[in-house]
Amino acid sequence: MPIPSLATLPIRRLTPRDLAACADLSENRGWPREEHKWGLLLAAGRGYGIDDPDGGLISACVVTAYGPQERPDLAAIGMVLVAERHARQGVGRRLMQHVVAALGTTPLTLHATPYGRPLYEELGFKTTGRAEMVRGHFTPGGPEPEATTRPATAEDLPAILRLDQEVFGTDRTHMITRLPAFADQLRVAEEDGRITGYAAAWPNMDNQVVGPLIAQDTETAKELIASLAAHTTDALRTDIDVRHEELLAWVKARGLASAGFNAVMTYGIPELPGDWTRRFAPLTVAAG
Repeated sequence: MPIPSLATLPIRRLTPRDLAACADLSENRGWPREEHKWGLLLAAGRGYGIDDPDGGLISACVVTAYGPQERPDLAAIGMVLVAERHARQGVGRRLMQHVVAALGTTPLTLHATPYGRPLYEELGFKTTGRAEMVRGHFTPGGPEPEATTRPATAEDLPAILRLDQEVFGTDRTHMITRLPAFADQLRVAEEDGRITGYAAAWPNMDNQVVGPLIAQDTETAKELIASLAAHTTDALRTDIDVRHEELLAWVKARGLASAGFNAVMTYGIPELPGDWTRRFAPLTVAAG
């Protein structure tokens, strides 16, 4: 039988049953398998992929839409991967073009590595911000912010959802309501009985990823990070908007080191909605 051309292989919707194949693809490109994260994204978002006739996936990506289901306000694209032996053959471009077309007029966002950024620029994405990845073992250093945080409870969820929508700029209930099961820790900051911030820490290989991190100010963001760090022995990893210079300096002074930068890119909107001054770190760069 003739070998089918990469350009003729169909693009299909992925499901949670494709979890192992997605993790295999991550591993093929030298990424961690990240099965925990793939599981969340495939359950809460919409995956697209191209099957390899020899088994597994040639390419994959995940789209997480926010706002009204029938007309989303925003969609985040992440986990764009092409198997090593099919790299630089236009597969990623074809998959991205398909996804952009499928989303129609929905505004889009993604975090781009320096390697992927030229492709996204070709497709019309504009760089509108930057995030710095930091990671390492957090070492408390005095004087620390006064602790006003506690573990979140089920009763806190409505207040967390209201705060998240206000700061993120659109409704992501379907993602935030999965946090209690997905994360190892979910904590809130409180002031006079009012929730002023929240943060999660979730397992990813040998790290605890801090995100989302939403807080009324930098001091509250520090309190949340310090409290998450106090309840784990793992290294922390997070992606902080570079405009939050004070928070970046603070985490670096406490043992976290820069591990690179991603461009925050948008398509169809000049900048992300919401209030960046209270949005310190995304849930994951793959889903905003």
